[in-house]
Amino acid sequence: MTESTGSTRVDEALGQLAEAAVLPPAEQVAAFEAAHRALQETLASVDEA
Repeated sequence: MTESTGSTRVDEALGQLAEAAVLPPAEQVAAFEAAHRALQETLASVDEA
């Protein structure tokens, strides 16, 4: 695992991206979309704080 970003959600999204790299291309799309959604939600929550 890489160094922590300080955000559990961001760390989890980065972990999902690393795991997606070994998936078949058809499955990578869903994994990338899920990570993107999690990162967007995290950024949105920062704006709300």
